[in-house]
Order: sequence, then structure tokens, then C-alpha cells
Amino acid sequence: MAAHIGRRLRKGATSTAVAAAAVAALSASQAPGVTSAADGGSGDPQAADATPQPHENSATGNSPYYTDLPPLNTPDKPGAPTAPIVTGPAEAGIPATVLAAYKQAEQHLRAADPGCNLPWQLLAGIGKVESGQARGGRVSADGTTLSPILGPVLNGVGFANISDTDDGAYDGDTTHDRAVGPMQFIPSTWASWGQDANGDGRKDPNNIYDAAQAAGMYLCANNRDLALKADLDKAILSYNRSTEYLRTVLSWFEYYKRGTHRIPDGTGVLPADRSDNKPAARPTPTPTLPVTPSPTPTPPPVKPSPSTPTTPPVTPGPTKPTPTTPPVTPGPTKPPVTPAPAPHEKVARLTDAGTGPLTAMAGSRFTERPEVKALDRAGKPVAKLAVEFEIVGATEARFAAGTGSVGSVVVTTAADGTALAPPIVAGERTGEFTVRATVVRRATLPAVDFTATVTERAADALTRTDEKALTAAPETEFADQVEVKATYKGAVASGVALTATMITAADSATANDKGPFFKDEQGNPVRTLVGLKTDANGVLKLPKMYADGQTGTFLLRLTTAGGATLTVELKVAAPAPTPAPAT
Repeated sequence: MAAHIGRRLRKGATSTAVAAAAVAALSASQAPGVTSAADGGSGDPQAADATPQPHENSATGNSPYYTDLPPLNTPDKPGAPTAPIVTGPAEAGIPATVLAAYKQAEQHLRAADPGCNLPWQLLAGIGKVESGQARGGRVSADGTTLSPILGPVLNGVGFANISDTDDGAYDGDTTHDRAVGPMQFIPSTWASWGQDANGDGRKDPNNIYDAAQAAGMYLCANNRDLALKADLDKAILSYNRSTEYLRTVLSWFEYYKRGTHRIPDGTGVLPADRSDNKPAARPTPTPTLPVTPSPTPTPPPVKPSPSTPTTPPVTPGPTKPTPTTPPVTPGPTKPPVTPAPAPHEKVARLTDAGTGPLTAMAGSRFTERPEVKALDRAGKPVAKLAVEFEIVGATEARFAAGTGSVGSVVVTTAADGTALAPPIVAGERTGEFTVRATVVRRATLPAVDFTATVTERAADALTRTDEKALTAAPETEFADQVEVKATYKGAVASGVALTATMITAADSATANDKGPFFKDEQGNPVRTLVGLKTDANGVLKLPKMYADGQTGTFLLRLTTAGGATLTVELKVAAPAPTPAPAT
């Protein structure tokens, strides 16, 4: 619908009334990028009115939002995974399931729209302002709010006037629409942007996983790059066209970027101040003078007239007994049905399920994958439990998820209680990092840490690409350059570091101080080159070589990480004398 109207507007509206109606329809449906009277139609957030008028349409109908601001102190970084509770300002805590949903949405957008650069902290800022992080994380195990979160009726009284579009399916109102769920989508927008992020076959605006992913897709619309301030502002204003709203969301966005910590669901700090919280003026009472009541006159007693007949008293007859109803004996009372505990309530501990050493060369995939097992107090496996695997530390390694790579993933345990992380792909940065497994919605349960190591790229074989003899006359340049190919276990070894050294003897690694040499950038002779690397095909062509005044056979030693070596002969000989012409 929005796209259709947009096309009509580009072709030219037939009248001002048609154009105005089209813009209003786009705004009411939360179509991203649509401007309104609040910004003069320019999309410039600085032009938006900080106090929108009731008749101005916006993405949420200018519904009220929470205006609480973050504290001035900087939140602490998360503490040790075994700590009972992470310290830091209470406002910096985000309920575990809500936080997992934000991070999962960021991961999805990283693969679906990498140019958008959506940070999960932006979703957290909007979630804080729209619903107080789903009312402090009052959600079920699958992320659905325990009770509906509804905005005001959009009936034009103080907000936009949006007639019902969903027959009350989401908001329970068959006359007007209302914003729904933790990210406050109106039904018409949800019809276009709804997502099924938790894989239950439903697109539910009351589910934080579905709603967070839909919000991410909505914010990234129109090819926005949220790393750019202008696009970031436009995205936020597409939720509510108010500069006050923009400033509030940005303040939480920056606060969360400085550090957050995971807290149990249902324990989040609930905001108090809302944009529609205006104290009502109390009426001033009008003072009144006290009134002294006048005494009521008492009428004189009336004497009966002698002519007035006296009515004899009536003697009541016998009273009929009131029938009594025999007491009803209640039947047996059915015991109340106690719902089975959710998986996160049953789990007592996570254990390593037998993961082998996590080692990989830079740029390659780890052969082992971290695996944990969830057990209850009796040592029995816990199925359908959400476990988050997160890569921690200074590394470029990422999980291979779908078409992209991500830093954390949520995996559900199988019937045997095990959860297997996706494959990990190593980056170019070498060294150790940690893969941490934690139970979603159980921040106090100890994590399981795995140590992973990325080693430098290696080769186990090194060969020349040709067999040409390498010769030169004294004080001249070698006619040919050395070209080699590196492989590892028979496969091309790209990006492998290689060292080239002119050595004194085949059984010695000592660098020679005479004979053939390379030249540095200033043209000075050097006989050892480091930092060389093979190309994408595993091939490396060495720089040109030169001969000094020494003659004889010399050796060039090539070595790579992984132990591959190759020794090449270089010959320097005086040119053969030119034969004298025959007489």
C-alpha cells in the first residue's frame, strides 16, 4: 500500500487533497522515510516540533513514551561470569531475554543488510523509551510478554486518528488502532514489517524476538546507514516525530554503548515519567461563610376529637414457618493444576559436553565446535533451553551463521540437553580468545568458558613454479626472479608469511655477508627479507636479485610458518670470453 501510494505521488498527485491524504496514509502506516508537517517535509530532524500537535500523524501516532533519562554515571562493564549478580547501575541492566532478542536482531541485520550497521544498543534505547524493556523483562521463556503492552486508543484525541486495520486481532479494538507490544508497532505497520524471529511460525508483535527484528528491519529501511548521524536521526524520528523523543532515545543509546549487564527477566528498572504525564491543575476552593441554622418550630400536640372513632388494635394471626433449604454438600475439590516449570527454571548447571581443543589457523574454520550440556538438580538433561554462545576477547573470529558472521548466537538444547555452537571462523588476528556459554534468563548461573587459539597461517610444502637456472655475472642483475608456491595439506596456502635469506651453507641458517643480495627502498644491499606473504593462489614472486663482485655458487633459503623450507641455488660467474675471430 505504502509503495503504491509513493509511486502515485512521484507521478504527480491530481490535487492537493489527494497528496495530503497520501502522505497521511504513509505516516499512519509507519512507512519509513515519510516526512510530515513536523519537519516541513524535509526529513530534517532539527525541523521537527518538540511538542507535536494532536493532529500531526507519525509512525506511532505520537503515542506517549517514557521520558526518564539515564543516570550521569557510566555503567560498569560486565563482571566475572561466575559472579552472583553483575554490579553496576541498576539502569544499565537489561533483562536477559530482551537483551538476547536485541543481539539476535543485530545479527540478523548484519547478514540481511550489512550496509545498515544496526547496533543492538539502538534497539535497546528504543525499547527502553517505548516499553521500559518490555516492562522490566516480564516475558515468557519464548520472549512473549506476560500481559499485553498497548498504547492509547488512536482516536484523534491527543494522538493520530487511525481507524481499525486488524479487526482488533492485535490490539483488541475494532474501532481504532493502538500501538502493540514491547516495540509499540501499530497493526498496519506490523502487517508490512512483522517478523518471525523465534521460529515458532507466528509473527507476533507481543514477542520481543519478533518485535526487535521487525524494528531493526524498519529502522534500516530506505537504504539507511545508521553509522551516519543523519540517517540515524531519521530512523529514530520514524518512530515518533519529536526532537524530545529523538534526544531521549539517543541518550539511552549512548548510555548502553558505554556498558550494560544482563539481569534476570522481570527485574528491570521500570521507568516512571511519560511524555503525557502533566499534573492536572487543582481547582481553587471558594471560601464560604458559616451559616447558623434556625431552630425548627415544634407543632403543638393534636388532641383527638370526641367525634373521631377509635380504631381497635389488630391482633396478628399465627406466623407461618419459613421453609428452610437443606444445605448443599460440595463435591470433591479438584487440586489446582501447577504449570510445569520452564526450562530456564529447571536447569541447575551447564557442563562441557566433551569439546576438543579449539585451534585453527588464521582465516580458516575451526574443526571443533563448543558444546555444552544442561542438567537439572537430579542430573537429568534439560531440553528446549536457550543457551547463548558468545565470543569474548581481542579476536576477529566469528560464528558462521547463515550468510553472515556474528559474535554471539542463541542455541536451543536438544532432547539430550546438549547445545552445539555453530562453526567458528578464525580472523587474521592470532592469539587466544574465549567462547562463553550462558543460560538465557539465568544471569546468576555460572557460565562455561572455552579457550580458543588462532595461529598464523602456515604451509607444509614450498616449491618453485619453474626450473630455470638462476645465473648472473658479477656486478649485474639476475635475469630471472624466484617464484614459489605454498600449500598446506595439499591445498593452496594463501597469506602465509615467508622469509628469504641468503645463507652461508646448506646446513647453516647463518646469513651470508657477501654474494647475491636484494635491495631495500633506498637501494642498499640486504640479504634477508621478512614480512613476505603468498597471494590468494599461494604464490609469491621475490624481488629482483643482484650479484656483487664475488663469483661462485650461493644459496637462498626460503622458510614459512608451519615448517616448509626451500633452498635455491644461485650462480655468479664471469661471462665466457668472446672467441677471437677466425683468420
